[in-house]
Amino acid sequence: MLPSQPLLHTAVFALTVLQALASDTFIAAVYEHAVILPDATDEPVSPDDALALMNKNMDVLEGAIKEAAQQGAHIIVTPEDGIYGWRFTRETIYPYLEDIPDPAVNWIPCTDPTRFAPAPVQERLSCMARNNSIYVVANIGDKKPCNSSDPGCPSDGRYQYNTDVVFDSEGKLVARYHKYNLFMVETQFNYPKEPEAVTFETPFGKFGIFTCFDILFREPAMVLVSELQVDTVLFPTAWMNVLPFLTAVEFHSAWAMGMGVNFLAANTHYTIISMTGSGIYAPDGARTYYYNMKTEDGRLLVAELDSHPRLSPASPPAVNWSSYASSVERFSPKDHDFQGLVFHDWFTFTELTKPEGNLTVCQKDLCCHLSYKMAGKQEDEVYVLGAFDGLHVVEGQYYLQICTLLKCKSTDLNTCGQPVETAQTKFEMFSLSGTFGTNYVFPEVLYSGVQLAPGEFEVLNDGRLISKTRPRKPVITVTLFGRWYEKD
Repeated sequence: MLPSQPLLHTAVFALTVLQALASDTFIAAVYEHAVILPDATDEPVSPDDALALMNKNMDVLEGAIKEAAQQGAHIIVTPEDGIYGWRFTRETIYPYLEDIPDPAVNWIPCTDPTRFAPAPVQERLSCMARNNSIYVVANIGDKKPCNSSDPGCPSDGRYQYNTDVVFDSEGKLVARYHKYNLFMVETQFNYPKEPEAVTFETPFGKFGIFTCFDILFREPAMVLVSELQVDTVLFPTAWMNVLPFLTAVEFHSAWAMGMGVNFLAANTHYTIISMTGSGIYAPDGARTYYYNMKTEDGRLLVAELDSHPRLSPASPPAVNWSSYASSVERFSPKDHDFQGLVFHDWFTFTELTKPEGNLTVCQKDLCCHLSYKMAGKQEDEVYVLGAFDGLHVVEGQYYLQICTLLKCKSTDLNTCGQPVETAQTKFEMFSLSGTFGTNYVFPEVLYSGVQLAPGEFEVLNDGRLISKTRPRKPVITVTLFGRWYEKD
């Protein structure tokens, strides 16, 4: 006997719900937003004018959120500064800030907007999430009053924080994160007294969140991944690209691979200061990404990810980053080594003078080894193998160990390390390794045109970054970017 139609529909619905709850994958979205900026001013605007600007940006974000939900996305990340921009002093940003409560209060601003009034931005973001049944991640500003009993209280009687918020698919506030590592120009904000390690559970994995410059430091980035074992990191950012290693798509993809997690990076889009580059990254490479320095367009990206990447059969094996490099002899004498500057750091370089060969270059305790074969060496292009082992001290202080195969800007060796976006030389193969003193090493290959190479290289468990197939495009860099947190 066949079941009745209502019973059949009920059974199908129940099965669908169970399958969703047990799903091993989820759909992620990020939106790169061309932010509508406020007029530069030394005087604070009215709260109404501040809200009017924020609503213009939220109109755009709401369109992206609706489209992401229509494509089946479970969560969407929007950029740092994506709701009001960055042209502020401490005084002029104040009208844009709201008091954001601890998520433990169990609050849905969309249905209870006056509980922590006034909070029109949180209300609207909550309704975007609730009306589209999607988790929404946004970056806004938090204000917290303080008084003279607090010795750290600023003279104006308030703390101001660069803050990420997360609303679940019912519109409830489930996460609030105060950025701990402020970039040097963020004088409008205060540093939190202690670093925050913010996580939250979903039906599709355990999530952590931090913001932009945080990625270069142990707290909170390493704590979330190594100690709290999150599956996916949410990353609102306003990233200014710095070739050859700190291009957004390149470094963020490398970080996801090196840490073995999913990474959802949403960047602002403002090419005047080189802001572009968003992506959805997995431990085995980029699922989708966007880099565009030619137009001022926003872009929605949507891709499927494993909910628990560490349990995935595609999860990369553990790597001993110094194993291979420590076992081989130097491939070449140091007679032809020279110094070159890369983003304020002095590298030791050696030139690839032949179409194929084996090379070694060392700096301090780091020796970098390269085996390579070019498909055809271009006479008007120069490549070098470089090593850097030292403390970077410009816009922050962090200890790096970097091995890189790098295209120079011109045939003049003094240009090696300067930004370059295009190349003509193709390689048949490459193998790069180094005697790293840290286990935190981020691998990536960058092709001509600032394009990634997902699936075209791999990292062996002995620490070698090798080409899996003949690289399909000319190479700009092949890099192992190491961070030695204990030496900061």
